[in-house]
Amino acid sequence: MIKRYSFPKMQSIWTLENKFAKWLEVEIAVCEALNKLHIIPDEDLKNIKKRAKFDVNEILSIEKHTHHDIIAFLTNVAQYVGKSSRFIHKGLTSSDILDTANAMLMKSAGSILIDDLINLQNVLKVKAITHKYTLCIGRTHGVHAEPITFGLKLALWYEENKRNIERMQKAIRIISVGKISGAVGNYAHIDPYVEKYVCDKLHLERANISTQIIQRDRHSEFLCIIAIIGTTIEKMAMEIRGLQRTEIREVEEYFAQGQKGSSAMPHKKNPIISERLCGMARILRSNAIAGLENNALWNERDISHSSVERVIIPDSTILLDYMLHKAIDLIENLLVYPENMLKNIEITYGLIFSQSVLLKLTEKGITRENAYQMVQRNAMKCWREKRHFRFYIENDKEIRNYLSEQDIEECFNMSRFTANVDYIFKNVFGLPQETQKILRNA
Repeated sequence: MIKRYSFPKMQSIWTLENKFAKWLEVEIAVCEALNKLHIIPDEDLKNIKKRAKFDVNEILSIEKHTHHDIIAFLTNVAQYVGKSSRFIHKGLTSSDILDTANAMLMKSAGSILIDDLINLQNVLKVKAITHKYTLCIGRTHGVHAEPITFGLKLALWYEENKRNIERMQKAIRIISVGKISGAVGNYAHIDPYVEKYVCDKLHLERANISTQIIQRDRHSEFLCIIAIIGTTIEKMAMEIRGLQRTEIREVEEYFAQGQKGSSAMPHKKNPIISERLCGMARILRSNAIAGLENNALWNERDISHSSVERVIIPDSTILLDYMLHKAIDLIENLLVYPENMLKNIEITYGLIFSQSVLLKLTEKGITRENAYQMVQRNAMKCWREKRHFRFYIENDKEIRNYLSEQDIEECFNMSRFTANVDYIFKNVFGLPQETQKILRNA
């Protein structure tokens, strides 16, 4: 069974309790650095570390009067610490705490998303290998093209998800940056050593340069990568929706016992999970746009970004976590109908072999333009008269001047469409024996 993580794990990152806990963690780390610089006496540091705590409800009550969350937080902490609290927040600005703590929160959220992506990767791999040779029609412009395998569809999604894992790993590095450099980033009232100490302790990189804030290109990149991952989920969900259409019905979402599809029509089994995922991907893209707009701020900082980030960063990470869990269940429990796939391959009466005939004619010395015309005129008859394409090829006198019965047999050989599946799977998944092991353990 694939290891799972419950949704509350992501949600708990963004609670007020956890946010204030991270603020306090940053503040105490600063106090430790100041102690090492002999600015905070040992006894006061000991007192701060022993007594520093907060109460969420008290902070919210204080904020009603201060209209400033950091001041409300510091006021509440001071009530517990007492006289030694005069050293807390010394030489800092609010964003030293906010941005450094937010980096920790985003890093934690990103770690959960990585786990989700890896779980999705495992499910896609097993499903792809299971359907490695399951023939289905490939479609371009929504029109039948040539056969592929359903495993190739899944392998394509696996490869894209691999890039998403790499993107998220990079995004975590990009946002795992802290700053303790004061009101305009010039360390006027704080020694740069403090920033180094704090960031090292909290396992963050230091911003080489900042203003009052860490620059928001980092946050917007994080949100854009979340949105990109959302589009991958949307791509998979949209394909499943399309293939579940009644007249196609090559796959189907799992429909649980007692589940209802329509309030009016008891026969309905709708692709509701896929549709939900497609809709939610739009929210992630909208949030990414808001993140991009947060990058340009007045001078060394304004707070037009702040209210936006309180919504879009928690919401995007929580939503993507949910979407990935749903995508895992969707793929793992997907119903696949190979018999319908073969039936759909046959509904164009062999037109899937038109390119094979075209290329065979060019091999016989005919120009591509003339060969195309010869094949197309027979394809159009096939569309109109609904008789097998091979019949028209075999009875076209001009074509038969060039193609023997053996040539025609080769043209209409289905095996060409799976001949290189092993090659592609080796590119994506590695050596064949590794894929067989996965199948045995599935």
